[in-house]
Amino acid sequence: MAEWIAPEWLFDGQRLHEGLALQVRDGRVSAIGQARPEARRLAGLLTPGFVDLQVNGGGGCLLNTTPTVAGMETIAAAHRRLGTVAILPTLITDAPEVLEETVSAAISAQGREGIIGLHIEGPHIAAIRRGTHDARFVRPMVERTLELVSALREAGVRVMITVAPEAVSDAQVARLAATGAVVSIGHSDASAEQARAAVAAGARCFTHLFNAMSQMQNREPGVVGAAINSAAHAGIICDGHHVADEMVALAIRARPVPDRMFFVSDAMPTVGGPGSFALYGREIRVENGRLVNAEGSLAGAHVTMAESVARAIKVLKLAPEMALRMAVSVPAELIGRPDLATLEGRALSDIAHLSSDWTFDGYLDSLL
Repeated sequence: MAEWIAPEWLFDGQRLHEGLALQVRDGRVSAIGQARPEARRLAGLLTPGFVDLQVNGGGGCLLNTTPTVAGMETIAAAHRRLGTVAILPTLITDAPEVLEETVSAAISAQGREGIIGLHIEGPHIAAIRRGTHDARFVRPMVERTLELVSALREAGVRVMITVAPEAVSDAQVARLAATGAVVSIGHSDASAEQARAAVAAGARCFTHLFNAMSQMQNREPGVVGAAINSAAHAGIICDGHHVADEMVALAIRARPVPDRMFFVSDAMPTVGGPGSFALYGREIRVENGRLVNAEGSLAGAHVTMAESVARAIKVLKLAPEMALRMAVSVPAELIGRPDLATLEGRALSDIAHLSSDWTFDGYLDSLL
């Protein structure tokens, strides 16, 4: 039997609405229409669950140390409990055999709940901008990586691959882009000119804007300036630690094309898991909300997409529908899954409920 649910606010993937209701039948949304008098009222907001294109770990599991289908499922399940229904498990720079294992797992994991592809972040990056990536494994682009990306795409796996223009040729960028992979520029000390050349060759995204890239100076825009001035997409971490809130807001306002910025968590195993873990054999721990290594340097993020949205609205003062697009529709469209930004036809277990203070507090199926 069908039932109408009328939240205070409804985000349909593009706009925030008042006065609309969802018709639910057999565990799915069967229609959207004006709220009827008999509709069940629901405080707060309903939105498609969040989409995160950069997830290193969660639930105590790090993809680099558990490059298996089970590892990916553990990570996806941890983030689902916190409002994110779709992720790109992300492998950071590691040994060649770890990449091989991860690619095999990604192919086998197709169709598993919450896993929508694979993000390969490194190893073809700039050593000077490697961040927490291990210098032992940083290396220039090799033919085998091109073959692995092609194999993923031929198997139907959606791929994002982060590279530095210094570590790949424009011809290699073009080959990667020709497979349908999203080529993203990151961990790079390149000039703005080099970054623009990579975009012209087929790169269409930048990885965690501001972090691990050449900065914007008065006479040299760097990768940051090239990214902000481009029409490419750019992910950004909104946790108050990786990028100053003012700089996140500035970058969003400065982009020449709307809806090109999106949030990423860059989450590590501590999200939905214990307060520490090992990366390359070294302890990483949560300290005052930051993930740090033994030297006190940042080593990934301890934040969720839901927390990013709440911070963007409450601290950065972004319009709620812009913040929601940055966590739902922009990443969904970039990775080729626009269906993840829709409500009609979705399972109720994919529709997130946010309270009046923008806090995630469960999915629609658990509220009925």
